Amino acid sequence: MAAFSYRIVNVFTQGRATLSGNPLCVFERAQGLDAVRMQALALQFNLSETSFILPSERANAAARIFTPRYEMRFAGHPTLGTAHVCRALGLGGDRMTLELPAGVIAVRATGERWTLQAKAPEWREVTEPRLTLAAMLGLEERDLGERPLWVNAGVEQLIVPLASEAAVRRVNVRADLLAQLRSADGHSQVYVFAPAGSGLLGRFFFPQGRAVLEDPATGSATANLGGWCLATGRTLPCEFDIAQGEYTGRPSALRLRVDEERNVLVSGDVIELGRGSISL
Repeated sequence: MAAFSYRIVNVFTQGRATLSGNPLCVFERAQGLDAVRMQALALQFNLSETSFILPSERANAAARIFTPRYEMRFAGHPTLGTAHVCRALGLGGDRMTLELPAGVIAVRATGERWTLQAKAPEWREVTEPRLTLAAMLGLEERDLGERPLWVNAGVEQLIVPLASEAAVRRVNVRADLLAQLRSADGHSQVYVFAPAGSGLLGRFFFPQGRAVLEDPATGSATANLGGWCLATGRTLPCEFDIAQGEYTGRPSALRLRVDEERNVLVSGDVIELGRGSISL
């Protein structure tokens, strides 16, 4: 039997509180694991994502990211959490690159705060009527904000601005209608947001079986929000502090910056919670 070491980290923690943010399992050296076992281990841990560190000829390290059901080309909190573990393993320093299926992603750190630079975003219009989107979210049409878009800064997701913080808090996604709205790669994921205080309040939903789950902190959707800002002509640079995770019991803090060169940067704090090993 072979032993595989892993670490549990929390990403996008709020005030560095130990049990805030989005949890991630990172396997330190996954050369002895094939995709079938990686997928099985992701199901075993049953976190939103589990990542696996591998050697790379193009970057400091490569990483594969699995949900309990499928492999992802890109995800935000696994990218930051994996970089944090790579630094601890001596695979890189405060500046490094990670090779993901979506491409090579640059990551940097200041202490325990990590920032990724997303790939240049692409976007397309939503063809469904606004009334359909509102019904999917359990809202009225007047609760929608301006110009929902499909955005891809690593993984395509539906980005829906809402008219108020109250509307974000009232969202009650209908699984049957969400399943009818699919990205180019066949996934149904929706991110909603609105101004809240001096920042934004965001929520992210995805299906699992017949249920709809909510994610505590979604770096990929935050990157796609940056793409939405570019698509809608926001004045640059623009920066937002984003609260997420309140309704999952995992309060999280994310920061988005779109700079003058149109780079989309997503930041958050990472803490290590524990370590272990599994024998297979």
